[in-house]
Amino acid sequence: MRRHRIMGALGALTLAAATLAAAGPAAAAEPGGTLATAAPLQAASAQAAPAPAAPGSEPPPAEFGTDWHDPLTPAPSVAHPATRSCQVTLAEVQFRDFTPYRGSYTPPTGCGTADWAKVVLRLDGKVKGRQFDRLGHLSVGGVEIFHTSTPEPSPDGIAWSVEKDVTHYRDTFSRPQPVEMLIGNVVNDTYTGVIDVKVTLTFYAAEGSSGPGHGRADTGRPGAGSVPDRVLPLTTPAVTLPRNTERLLAEVYATGSGGGCEEFWYMTTPDPAPYSCKAADGPYREVRISVDGRLAGIAAPFPTVWTGGWSNPFLWYVTPGPRAFDVQPVRYDLTPYAALLNDGRQHRIEVSVAGVPAGQSGWSAPANLLLWQDAAREVVTGALTREEQSDPANSSHWTPAAPGSEHRLDTEGGHRLTVAGYLNTSHGRVATTVTRTVHNTSVHRWTEGEDRDGLSATWTDEESVTRGATTTRTNRTYTMEGETTLGAGDRLRTVISLGDRADAVTLRGGRETDRSRIDDQYTGDASYTANVPRDQRHAVATTSARYRMYGTGAPGGCYDRTVNTAQGTLTQDRRLC
Repeated sequence: MRRHRIMGALGALTLAAATLAAAGPAAAAEPGGTLATAAPLQAASAQAAPAPAAPGSEPPPAEFGTDWHDPLTPAPSVAHPATRSCQVTLAEVQFRDFTPYRGSYTPPTGCGTADWAKVVLRLDGKVKGRQFDRLGHLSVGGVEIFHTSTPEPSPDGIAWSVEKDVTHYRDTFSRPQPVEMLIGNVVNDTYTGVIDVKVTLTFYAAEGSSGPGHGRADTGRPGAGSVPDRVLPLTTPAVTLPRNTERLLAEVYATGSGGGCEEFWYMTTPDPAPYSCKAADGPYREVRISVDGRLAGIAAPFPTVWTGGWSNPFLWYVTPGPRAFDVQPVRYDLTPYAALLNDGRQHRIEVSVAGVPAGQSGWSAPANLLLWQDAAREVVTGALTREEQSDPANSSHWTPAAPGSEHRLDTEGGHRLTVAGYLNTSHGRVATTVTRTVHNTSVHRWTEGEDRDGLSATWTDEESVTRGATTTRTNRTYTMEGETTLGAGDRLRTVISLGDRADAVTLRGGRETDRSRIDDQYTGDASYTANVPRDQRHAVATTSARYRMYGTGAPGGCYDRTVNTAQGTLTQDRRLC
Protein backbone atom coordinates (compact mmCIF):
# COMPACT_ATOMS: atom_id res chain seq x y z
CA MET A 1 0.00 0.00 0.00
CA ARG A 2 1.84 3.05 -1.23
CA ARG A 3 1.28 5.77 1.33
CA HIS A 4 1.25 8.51 -1.30
CA ARG A 5 -1.33 6.63 -3.37
CA ILE A 6 -3.76 5.46 -0.68
CA MET A 7 -3.22 7.57 2.43
CA GLY A 8 -2.61 10.73 0.47
CA ALA A 9 -5.81 10.32 -1.48
CA LEU A 10 -8.02 9.63 1.51
CA GLY A 11 -6.84 11.34 4.65
CA ALA A 12 -4.49 14.27 4.40
CA LEU A 13 -4.21 16.57 7.39
CA THR A 14 -2.55 19.68 6.04
CA LEU A 15 -1.23 22.95 7.30
CA ALA A 16 -0.77 24.60 3.92
CA ALA A 17 -2.78 24.56 0.73
CA ALA A 18 0.28 23.48 -1.20
CA THR A 19 0.68 20.51 1.08
CA LEU A 20 -2.93 19.54 0.47
CA ALA A 21 -2.47 19.82 -3.26
CA ALA A 22 0.50 17.47 -2.96
CA ALA A 23 -1.85 15.02 -1.18
CA GLY A 24 0.21 14.57 1.96
CA PRO A 25 -1.24 11.99 4.36
CA ALA A 26 -3.09 12.93 7.52
CA ALA A 27 -1.75 12.37 10.92
CA ALA A 28 -0.58 14.12 14.05
CA ALA A 29 -2.57 14.64 19.95
CA GLU A 30 -1.62 13.71 27.45
CA PRO A 31 -0.40 10.78 28.95
CA GLY A 32 -2.76 7.82 29.10
CA GLY A 33 -3.19 5.26 31.86
CA THR A 34 -2.55 1.58 32.40
CA LEU A 35 -2.78 -0.23 29.11
CA ALA A 36 -3.97 -3.80 29.34
CA THR A 37 -2.03 -5.75 26.75
CA ALA A 38 -4.15 -6.17 23.65
CA ALA A 39 -4.47 -9.52 21.96
CA PRO A 40 -2.27 -9.85 18.87
CA LEU A 41 -3.95 -8.46 15.79
CA GLN A 42 -5.06 -11.03 13.27
CA ALA A 43 -3.79 -10.76 9.74
CA ALA A 44 -6.06 -8.43 7.78
CA SER A 45 -8.38 -10.02 5.26
CA ALA A 46 -10.84 -8.56 2.80
CA GLN A 47 -13.67 -7.79 5.22
CA ALA A 48 -14.02 -6.56 8.79
CA ALA A 49 -15.96 -8.82 11.14
CA PRO A 50 -19.63 -7.87 11.69
CA ALA A 51 -20.54 -6.33 15.03
CA PRO A 52 -23.38 -7.46 17.30
CA ALA A 53 -26.17 -5.06 18.08
CA ALA A 54 -26.36 -3.48 21.51
CA PRO A 55 -28.90 -5.16 23.80
CA GLY A 56 -32.38 -3.78 23.18
CA SER A 57 -31.38 -1.77 20.13
CA GLU A 58 -31.71 -2.05 16.38
CA PRO A 59 -28.83 -3.89 14.70
CA PRO A 60 -26.23 -1.66 13.04
CA PRO A 61 -26.53 -1.13 9.28
CA ALA A 62 -24.73 -3.52 6.97
CA GLU A 63 -22.39 -0.74 5.85
CA PHE A 64 -21.79 3.00 6.26
CA GLY A 65 -24.45 5.32 4.89
CA THR A 66 -24.49 9.10 4.42
CA ASP A 67 -24.70 9.86 8.13
CA TRP A 68 -23.25 8.49 11.35
CA HIS A 69 -23.11 9.20 15.05
CA ASP A 70 -21.47 12.46 16.11
CA PRO A 71 -17.86 11.99 17.24
CA LEU A 72 -17.27 11.24 20.92
CA THR A 73 -14.60 9.87 23.22
CA PRO A 74 -14.90 7.79 26.41
CA ALA A 75 -12.77 10.23 28.42
CA PRO A 76 -14.47 11.94 31.40
CA SER A 77 -15.75 15.44 30.96
CA VAL A 78 -14.05 18.26 32.84
CA ALA A 79 -15.58 18.70 36.30
CA HIS A 80 -17.17 22.11 36.87
CA PRO A 81 -17.17 23.70 40.34
CA ALA A 82 -20.51 24.62 41.89
CA THR A 83 -19.65 28.30 42.13
CA ARG A 84 -20.65 31.47 40.31
CA SER A 85 -19.49 31.40 36.69
CA CYS A 86 -18.90 33.81 33.81
CA GLN A 87 -18.48 32.91 30.14
CA VAL A 88 -16.35 34.68 27.52
CA THR A 89 -16.37 33.85 23.81
CA LEU A 90 -12.83 33.65 22.42
CA ALA A 91 -13.74 32.89 18.82
CA GLU A 92 -16.80 32.20 16.69
CA VAL A 93 -15.74 31.65 13.11
CA GLN A 94 -16.04 29.57 9.95
CA PHE A 95 -12.76 28.30 8.51
CA ARG A 96 -12.68 28.06 4.71
CA ASP A 97 -8.98 28.68 4.03
CA PHE A 98 -5.72 29.42 5.82
CA THR A 99 -6.67 32.88 7.05
CA PRO A 100 -6.29 33.05 10.86
CA TYR A 101 -9.08 34.41 13.00
CA ARG A 102 -7.85 37.38 15.02
CA GLY A 103 -9.83 38.92 17.83
CA SER A 104 -9.47 40.24 21.34
CA TYR A 105 -10.08 38.93 24.84
CA THR A 106 -11.24 40.90 27.88
CA PRO A 107 -11.37 39.29 31.33
CA PRO A 108 -14.84 38.81 32.84
CA THR A 109 -15.84 41.21 35.60
CA GLY A 110 -18.42 39.23 37.55
CA CYS A 111 -16.40 36.27 38.84
CA GLY A 112 -13.39 37.72 40.61
CA THR A 113 -10.12 39.04 39.29
CA ALA A 114 -7.48 36.51 38.27
CA ASP A 115 -8.09 34.27 41.30
CA TRP A 116 -10.63 32.01 39.61
CA ALA A 117 -11.09 28.55 41.07
CA LYS A 118 -11.16 27.05 37.61
CA VAL A 119 -11.19 28.01 33.94
CA VAL A 120 -12.64 25.63 31.35
CA LEU A 121 -12.20 25.95 27.59
CA ARG A 122 -14.89 24.50 25.33
CA LEU A 123 -14.87 24.11 21.56
CA ASP A 124 -18.11 23.34 19.72
CA GLY A 125 -17.71 22.45 16.07
CA LYS A 126 -19.76 21.33 13.10
CA VAL A 127 -19.00 20.44 9.50
CA LYS A 128 -20.78 18.64 6.66
CA GLY A 129 -20.06 17.42 3.16
CA ARG A 130 -16.57 16.24 2.29
CA GLN A 131 -13.42 17.43 4.02
CA PHE A 132 -10.05 16.26 5.26
CA ASP A 133 -9.09 16.26 8.92
CA ARG A 134 -7.44 19.54 9.87
CA LEU A 135 -5.06 20.72 12.56
CA GLY A 136 -6.05 23.69 14.70
CA HIS A 137 -4.42 25.89 17.29
CA LEU A 138 -5.54 28.70 19.58
CA SER A 139 -3.37 31.27 21.34
CA VAL A 140 -4.17 34.09 23.77
CA GLY A 141 -1.53 36.78 24.17
CA GLY A 142 0.84 34.56 22.20
CA VAL A 143 0.41 31.72 24.70
CA GLU A 144 -0.62 28.47 23.03
CA ILE A 145 -3.58 27.23 25.08
CA PHE A 146 -5.16 24.62 22.80
CA HIS A 147 -4.07 22.31 20.01
CA THR A 148 -6.64 20.13 18.23
CA SER A 149 -7.61 18.31 15.07
CA THR A 150 -11.01 17.98 13.43
CA PRO A 151 -13.07 14.90 12.55
CA GLU A 152 -13.91 14.11 8.94
CA PRO A 153 -17.59 14.82 8.25
CA SER A 154 -20.48 12.79 6.91
CA PRO A 155 -22.38 14.07 3.86
CA ASP A 156 -25.28 14.91 6.20
CA GLY A 157 -23.06 16.68 8.74
CA ILE A 158 -21.62 16.13 12.22
CA ALA A 159 -21.16 18.14 15.42
CA TRP A 160 -18.63 17.62 18.18
CA SER A 161 -17.28 19.31 21.27
CA VAL A 162 -14.03 19.32 23.28
CA GLU A 163 -13.42 20.60 26.82
CA LYS A 164 -10.09 21.33 28.46
CA ASP A 165 -9.08 22.53 31.91
CA VAL A 166 -6.99 25.65 31.25
CA THR A 167 -6.75 26.96 34.82
CA HIS A 168 -2.95 26.94 34.70
CA TYR A 169 -3.13 29.77 32.11
CA ARG A 170 -4.84 31.98 34.69
CA ASP A 171 -2.06 34.58 34.49
CA THR A 172 -2.64 34.93 30.74
CA PHE A 173 -6.39 35.41 31.27
CA SER A 174 -5.93 38.07 33.94
CA ARG A 175 -5.58 40.95 31.44
CA PRO A 176 -6.81 41.92 27.96
CA GLN A 177 -5.05 39.96 25.22
CA PRO A 178 -5.09 39.43 21.46
CA VAL A 179 -6.56 36.11 20.30
CA GLU A 180 -5.49 34.09 17.29
CA MET A 181 -7.01 30.84 16.03
CA LEU A 182 -6.47 28.85 12.86
CA ILE A 183 -7.87 25.62 11.50
CA GLY A 184 -6.34 25.65 8.05
CA ASN A 185 -8.87 24.47 5.48
CA VAL A 186 -9.50 24.28 1.73
CA VAL A 187 -13.03 24.56 0.37
CA ASN A 188 -13.79 23.98 -3.31
CA ASP A 189 -16.14 21.95 -5.53
CA THR A 190 -14.66 18.68 -4.22
CA TYR A 191 -13.89 19.46 -0.59
CA THR A 192 -17.05 21.24 0.49
CA GLY A 193 -16.81 21.12 4.27
CA VAL A 194 -16.69 24.52 5.98
CA ILE A 195 -15.47 24.11 9.57
CA ASP A 196 -17.75 26.10 11.89
CA VAL A 197 -16.47 26.51 15.46
CA LYS A 198 -17.18 28.43 18.63
CA VAL A 199 -14.68 28.54 21.51
CA THR A 200 -15.58 29.80 24.97
CA LEU A 201 -13.90 30.15 28.35
CA THR A 202 -15.97 29.63 31.49
CA PHE A 203 -14.55 31.16 34.67
CA TYR A 204 -15.57 29.82 38.09
CA ALA A 205 -15.30 32.18 41.05
CA ALA A 206 -13.21 31.21 44.07
CA GLU A 207 -16.15 31.08 46.49
CA GLY A 208 -15.75 28.64 49.36
CA SER A 209 -15.02 25.18 48.00
CA SER A 210 -13.97 25.12 44.38
CA GLY A 211 -15.66 21.76 43.96
CA PRO A 212 -14.11 18.65 42.50
CA GLY A 213 -10.84 18.78 40.63
CA HIS A 214 -10.60 18.73 36.89
CA GLY A 215 -12.06 15.65 35.30
CA ARG A 216 -8.98 14.40 33.50
CA ALA A 217 -5.98 13.73 35.72
CA ASP A 218 -2.88 15.30 34.25
CA THR A 219 0.16 13.55 35.60
CA GLY A 220 2.46 15.96 33.81
CA ARG A 221 0.92 19.06 35.36
CA PRO A 222 2.60 21.03 38.18
CA GLY A 223 0.40 19.44 40.83
CA ALA A 224 -3.07 19.62 42.34
CA GLY A 225 -4.03 23.22 43.04
CA SER A 226 -0.71 24.55 41.79
CA VAL A 227 -1.13 27.42 39.31
CA PRO A 228 1.93 29.29 37.97
CA ASP A 229 2.41 32.97 38.75
CA ARG A 230 3.50 33.76 35.19
CA VAL A 231 3.05 32.16 31.78
CA LEU A 232 5.46 33.26 29.05
CA PRO A 233 5.06 32.26 25.39
CA LEU A 234 8.28 30.97 23.89
CA THR A 235 7.65 32.68 20.57
CA THR A 236 11.40 33.14 20.06
CA PRO A 237 14.30 31.31 21.72
CA ALA A 238 15.41 34.53 23.46
CA VAL A 239 13.88 34.92 26.92
CA THR A 240 14.55 36.87 30.11
CA LEU A 241 13.07 35.45 33.32
CA PRO A 242 11.99 37.27 36.48
CA ARG A 243 14.94 37.10 38.89
CA ASN A 244 12.91 35.54 41.69
CA THR A 245 11.80 32.43 39.78
CA GLU A 246 11.75 29.44 42.15
CA ARG A 247 10.13 26.86 39.88
CA LEU A 248 10.18 26.60 36.10
CA LEU A 249 8.34 24.26 33.74
CA ALA A 250 8.21 24.23 29.95
CA GLU A 251 5.37 22.79 27.90
CA VAL A 252 5.74 21.95 24.21
CA TYR A 253 2.84 21.09 21.90
CA ALA A 254 4.99 18.81 19.73
CA THR A 255 3.26 17.11 16.80
CA GLY A 256 4.46 15.49 13.62
CA SER A 257 1.89 16.85 11.21
CA GLY A 258 1.07 18.89 8.17
CA GLY A 259 1.44 16.32 5.43
CA GLY A 260 4.55 14.52 4.27
CA CYS A 261 6.37 11.64 5.90
CA GLU A 262 6.88 13.20 9.33
CA GLU A 263 3.14 12.78 9.81
CA PHE A 264 3.95 9.07 9.90
CA TRP A 265 7.40 9.44 11.46
CA TYR A 266 7.06 6.12 13.30
CA MET A 267 7.02 4.26 9.93
CA THR A 268 9.90 5.99 8.14
CA THR A 269 12.86 3.87 7.02
CA PRO A 270 16.50 4.64 6.28
CA ASP A 271 18.23 3.92 3.00
CA PRO A 272 18.59 1.44 1.42
CA ALA A 273 15.26 -0.03 2.62
CA PRO A 274 12.73 0.25 -0.27
CA TYR A 275 9.90 2.19 1.36
CA SER A 276 8.05 5.33 0.29
CA CYS A 277 8.74 7.36 3.48
CA LYS A 278 12.43 7.92 4.20
CA ALA A 279 14.47 9.24 7.13
CA ALA A 280 18.23 8.82 7.23
CA ASP A 281 18.24 7.76 10.89
CA GLY A 282 15.04 5.72 10.79
CA PRO A 283 11.84 6.24 12.83
CA TYR A 284 13.28 7.07 16.26
CA ARG A 285 12.25 10.55 17.42
CA GLU A 286 12.95 12.45 20.62
CA VAL A 287 11.66 15.89 21.64
CA ARG A 288 14.46 17.88 23.30
CA ILE A 289 14.72 21.23 25.03
CA SER A 290 17.95 23.10 25.65
CA VAL A 291 19.02 26.05 27.78
CA ASP A 292 21.84 28.13 26.29
CA GLY A 293 22.82 25.18 24.13
CA ARG A 294 22.88 22.69 27.02
CA LEU A 295 20.51 19.73 26.85
CA ALA A 296 17.96 20.34 29.63
CA GLY A 297 15.13 17.91 28.89
CA ILE A 298 14.16 14.91 26.76
CA ALA A 299 10.79 13.28 26.05
CA ALA A 300 9.19 10.64 23.86
CA PRO A 301 6.74 12.19 21.39
CA PHE A 302 3.21 10.82 21.46
CA PRO A 303 2.43 8.91 18.23
CA THR A 304 -0.87 10.63 17.46
CA VAL A 305 -3.07 9.13 14.75
CA TRP A 306 -5.31 11.76 13.22
CA THR A 307 -8.83 11.07 11.97
CA GLY A 308 -7.71 10.23 8.44
CA GLY A 309 -4.76 8.13 9.57
CA TRP A 310 -3.64 4.66 8.54
CA SER A 311 -5.35 4.99 5.15
CA ASN A 312 -8.75 4.46 6.74
CA PRO A 313 -10.94 7.36 7.92
CA PHE A 314 -13.79 4.92 8.65
CA LEU A 315 -11.88 3.89 11.78
CA TRP A 316 -12.14 7.36 13.28
CA TYR A 317 -15.48 8.79 12.15
CA VAL A 318 -17.12 8.28 15.57
CA THR A 319 -14.31 7.45 18.01
CA PRO A 320 -11.02 9.26 17.34
CA GLY A 321 -7.69 7.89 18.52
CA PRO A 322 -6.23 9.03 21.86
CA ARG A 323 -5.42 12.75 22.04
CA ALA A 324 -6.58 13.52 18.50
CA PHE A 325 -9.09 16.15 19.67
CA ASP A 326 -7.02 17.46 22.61
CA VAL A 327 -3.31 17.47 21.82
CA GLN A 328 -1.46 17.39 25.12
CA PRO A 329 1.89 19.15 25.51
CA VAL A 330 5.12 17.50 26.55
CA ARG A 331 6.20 18.99 29.88
CA TYR A 332 9.69 19.47 31.27
CA ASP A 333 10.83 20.53 34.73
CA LEU A 334 13.60 23.10 34.14
CA THR A 335 13.88 24.18 37.78
CA PRO A 336 17.53 22.98 38.04
CA TYR A 337 18.38 25.74 35.51
CA ALA A 338 16.52 28.51 37.36
CA ALA A 339 19.66 29.74 39.12
CA LEU A 340 21.37 30.29 35.77
CA LEU A 341 18.31 31.97 34.31
CA ASN A 342 17.72 34.29 37.29
CA ASP A 343 20.65 36.59 36.44
CA GLY A 344 18.47 39.15 34.65
CA ARG A 345 20.14 38.51 31.30
CA GLN A 346 18.72 37.18 28.07
CA HIS A 347 19.02 33.43 27.55
CA ARG A 348 18.08 30.94 24.84
CA ILE A 349 15.57 28.15 25.39
CA GLU A 350 15.11 26.05 22.26
CA VAL A 351 13.09 23.01 21.21
CA SER A 352 14.25 20.43 18.67
CA VAL A 353 13.17 17.00 17.46
CA ALA A 354 15.99 14.48 17.14
CA GLY A 355 15.74 12.10 14.21
CA VAL A 356 14.07 14.48 11.76
CA PRO A 357 16.05 14.56 8.51
CA ALA A 358 18.07 17.76 8.14
CA GLY A 359 16.12 20.50 6.41
CA GLN A 360 12.85 18.57 6.47
CA SER A 361 9.71 20.20 7.81
CA GLY A 362 6.72 18.44 9.32
CA TRP A 363 6.92 19.14 13.06
CA SER A 364 5.10 21.84 14.99
CA ALA A 365 6.38 22.65 18.48
CA PRO A 366 4.94 25.84 20.02
CA ALA A 367 6.04 26.20 23.64
CA ASN A 368 5.25 28.07 26.86
CA LEU A 369 7.16 28.65 30.09
CA LEU A 370 5.33 28.28 33.43
CA LEU A 371 6.95 30.19 36.31
CA TRP A 372 6.46 30.27 40.06
CA GLN A 373 8.00 33.27 41.85
CA ASP A 374 9.24 33.75 45.40
CA ALA A 375 7.23 36.76 46.55
CA ALA A 376 9.57 37.34 49.51
CA ARG A 377 12.75 37.60 47.42
CA GLU A 378 13.73 40.02 44.68
CA VAL A 379 16.45 37.63 43.52
CA VAL A 380 16.62 33.89 44.04
CA THR A 381 20.16 32.54 43.78
CA GLY A 382 21.48 29.00 43.56
CA ALA A 383 23.44 26.71 41.30
CA LEU A 384 23.20 23.99 38.69
CA THR A 385 25.00 21.04 40.30
CA ARG A 386 24.64 18.08 37.95
CA GLU A 387 24.25 17.33 34.25
CA GLU A 388 24.60 13.71 33.20
CA GLN A 389 23.35 11.89 30.13
CA SER A 390 23.83 8.55 28.45
CA ASP A 391 24.99 8.35 24.86
CA PRO A 392 21.82 8.58 22.73
CA ALA A 393 21.08 5.17 21.21
CA ASN A 394 19.39 4.71 17.84
CA SER A 395 19.74 1.72 15.56
CA SER A 396 17.61 0.40 12.71
CA HIS A 397 18.29 -2.95 11.03
CA TRP A 398 16.67 -3.76 7.69
CA THR A 399 16.11 -7.37 6.65
CA PRO A 400 15.36 -7.55 2.91
CA ALA A 401 12.33 -9.52 1.80
CA ALA A 402 12.84 -12.96 0.38
CA PRO A 403 10.74 -13.68 -2.72
CA GLY A 404 7.06 -13.56 -1.73
CA SER A 405 7.75 -12.42 1.85
CA GLU A 406 8.02 -9.12 3.74
CA HIS A 407 10.70 -6.54 4.35
CA ARG A 408 11.41 -5.96 8.04
CA LEU A 409 12.90 -3.01 9.91
CA ASP A 410 13.82 -3.48 13.58
CA THR A 411 14.44 -0.24 15.46
CA GLU A 412 15.56 0.46 19.01
CA GLY A 413 16.48 3.80 20.53
CA GLY A 414 16.78 5.45 23.91
CA HIS A 415 18.33 8.14 26.04
CA ARG A 416 18.71 9.03 29.74
CA LEU A 417 19.25 12.49 31.25
CA THR A 418 19.71 13.64 34.85
CA VAL A 419 19.97 17.31 35.87
CA ALA A 420 20.05 18.79 39.37
CA GLY A 421 20.35 22.13 41.06
CA TYR A 422 19.37 24.13 44.13
CA LEU A 423 17.79 27.48 44.91
CA ASN A 424 18.14 29.67 48.01
CA THR A 425 14.51 30.63 48.53
CA SER A 426 12.82 32.56 51.32
CA HIS A 427 11.72 29.22 52.78
CA GLY A 428 15.19 27.69 52.69
CA ARG A 429 17.45 25.92 50.24
CA VAL A 430 15.43 23.72 47.89
CA ALA A 431 17.17 21.14 45.74
CA THR A 432 15.59 19.71 42.58
CA THR A 433 16.71 16.59 40.70
CA VAL A 434 15.10 15.52 37.43
CA THR A 435 15.80 12.17 35.79
CA ARG A 436 14.14 11.12 32.55
CA THR A 437 14.60 7.96 30.48
CA VAL A 438 13.02 7.45 27.06
CA HIS A 439 13.01 4.25 25.02
CA ASN A 440 11.43 3.02 21.79
CA THR A 441 11.28 -0.36 20.04
CA SER A 442 9.46 -1.09 16.80
CA VAL A 443 9.12 -3.74 14.14
CA HIS A 444 7.92 -2.53 10.73
CA ARG A 445 6.97 -5.11 8.08
CA TRP A 446 5.86 -4.43 4.52
CA THR A 447 5.66 -6.14 1.15
CA GLU A 448 6.94 -4.98 -2.22
CA GLY A 449 4.58 -2.25 -3.38
CA GLU A 450 3.43 -1.79 0.25
CA ASP A 451 0.12 -3.56 -0.33
CA ARG A 452 0.66 -5.00 3.14
CA ASP A 453 2.11 -2.58 5.70
CA GLY A 454 2.27 -3.15 9.45
CA LEU A 455 3.88 -1.81 12.61
CA SER A 456 4.28 -3.00 16.19
CA ALA A 457 5.82 -0.29 18.40
CA THR A 458 6.20 0.73 22.05
CA TRP A 459 7.45 4.00 23.52
CA THR A 460 8.26 4.51 27.22
CA ASP A 461 8.95 7.79 28.99
CA GLU A 462 9.91 7.46 32.66
CA GLU A 463 10.39 10.59 34.74
CA SER A 464 11.36 11.21 38.35
CA VAL A 465 11.32 14.70 39.88
CA THR A 466 12.56 15.23 43.44
CA ARG A 467 11.98 18.69 44.88
CA GLY A 468 12.92 19.02 48.52
CA ALA A 469 11.42 16.05 50.36
CA THR A 470 8.86 15.25 47.65
CA THR A 471 9.42 12.87 44.75
CA THR A 472 6.98 12.35 41.88
CA ARG A 473 7.53 9.43 39.51
CA THR A 474 5.60 9.21 36.24
CA ASN A 475 5.84 6.24 33.89
CA ARG A 476 4.26 6.72 30.46
CA THR A 477 3.77 3.99 27.86
CA TYR A 478 2.45 4.46 24.32
CA THR A 479 1.70 1.51 22.03
CA MET A 480 0.74 1.06 18.40
CA GLU A 481 0.04 -2.21 16.64
CA GLY A 482 -1.57 -2.10 13.23
CA GLU A 483 -1.65 -3.44 9.72
CA THR A 484 -3.19 -2.21 6.47
CA THR A 485 -3.67 -4.46 3.44
CA LEU A 486 -4.83 -3.73 -0.08
CA GLY A 487 -6.32 -6.91 -1.48
CA ALA A 488 -8.29 -8.21 -4.42
CA GLY A 489 -10.69 -5.72 -5.99
CA ASP A 490 -8.85 -2.85 -4.23
CA ARG A 491 -10.43 -3.88 -0.93
CA LEU A 492 -8.49 -2.03 1.77
CA ARG A 493 -8.57 -3.17 5.40
CA THR A 494 -6.92 -1.72 8.49
CA VAL A 495 -6.77 -3.42 11.87
CA ILE A 496 -5.21 -1.33 14.62
CA SER A 497 -4.76 -1.04 18.38
CA LEU A 498 -3.51 2.09 20.19
CA GLY A 499 -2.62 2.58 23.84
CA ASP A 500 -1.89 5.63 25.98
CA ARG A 501 -0.95 4.92 29.59
CA ALA A 502 0.48 6.79 32.57
CA ASP A 503 1.13 5.75 36.17
CA ALA A 504 2.16 8.39 38.70
CA VAL A 505 3.10 8.13 42.37
CA THR A 506 4.11 10.88 44.81
CA LEU A 507 6.30 10.21 47.84
CA ARG A 508 7.06 12.57 50.70
CA GLY A 509 9.81 11.60 53.06
CA GLY A 510 9.75 8.15 51.48
CA ARG A 511 6.04 7.62 52.20
CA GLU A 512 3.44 7.43 49.44
CA THR A 513 1.01 10.34 49.52
CA ASP A 514 -0.66 10.10 46.12
CA ARG A 515 -1.13 7.67 43.24
CA SER A 516 -2.95 7.87 39.91
CA ARG A 517 -3.35 5.81 36.78
CA ILE A 518 -4.77 6.60 33.34
CA ASP A 519 -5.43 4.04 30.62
CA ASP A 520 -6.77 5.10 27.22
CA GLN A 521 -7.16 2.27 24.68
CA TYR A 522 -8.51 2.10 21.16
CA THR A 523 -9.03 -0.85 18.80
CA GLY A 524 -10.53 -0.78 15.33
CA ASP A 525 -11.14 -2.92 12.26
CA ALA A 526 -12.37 -1.25 9.06
CA SER A 527 -12.47 -2.05 5.36
CA TYR A 528 -13.74 -0.42 2.18
CA THR A 529 -13.22 -0.50 -1.58
CA ALA A 530 -10.58 2.03 -2.53
CA ASN A 531 -10.30 4.14 -5.68
CA VAL A 532 -14.07 4.34 -6.29
CA PRO A 533 -16.67 7.07 -5.61
CA ARG A 534 -17.77 7.45 -2.01
CA ASP A 535 -21.13 5.74 -2.49
CA GLN A 536 -19.44 2.63 -3.93
CA ARG A 537 -16.99 1.96 -1.11
CA HIS A 538 -19.23 -0.47 0.84
CA ALA A 539 -17.40 0.47 4.01
CA VAL A 540 -17.71 -1.39 7.31
CA ALA A 541 -15.97 -0.74 10.63
CA THR A 542 -16.10 -1.83 14.25
CA THR A 543 -14.32 0.19 16.93
CA SER A 544 -13.92 0.07 20.68
CA ALA A 545 -12.53 2.85 22.87
CA ARG A 546 -12.05 2.42 26.62
CA TYR A 547 -10.84 5.04 29.11
CA ARG A 548 -9.97 4.12 32.68
CA MET A 549 -8.75 6.37 35.46
CA TYR A 550 -7.94 5.62 39.09
CA GLY A 551 -6.80 7.81 41.97
CA THR A 552 -6.28 11.55 41.71
CA GLY A 553 -8.60 13.25 39.26
CA ALA A 554 -10.99 10.33 38.85
CA PRO A 555 -14.57 11.00 39.98
CA GLY A 556 -14.88 9.09 43.24
CA GLY A 557 -11.39 7.69 42.69
CA CYS A 558 -12.47 5.43 39.80
CA TYR A 559 -13.65 6.00 36.23
CA ASP A 560 -14.19 3.36 33.52
CA ARG A 561 -16.11 3.94 30.28
CA THR A 562 -16.22 1.92 27.05
CA VAL A 563 -17.71 3.14 23.76
CA ASN A 564 -18.24 0.64 20.90
CA THR A 565 -19.41 1.38 17.36
CA ALA A 566 -20.28 -0.46 14.16
CA GLN A 567 -20.73 1.18 10.76
CA GLY A 568 -20.92 4.58 12.42
CA THR A 569 -23.62 3.67 14.95
CA LEU A 570 -23.13 3.50 18.71
CA THR A 571 -23.58 -0.12 19.80
CA GLN A 572 -22.46 0.18 23.42
CA ASP A 573 -21.78 2.93 25.95
CA ARG A 574 -20.83 1.18 29.18
CA ARG A 575 -19.80 2.85 32.42
CA LEU A 576 -18.35 0.96 35.36
CA CYS A 577 -17.07 2.08 38.80
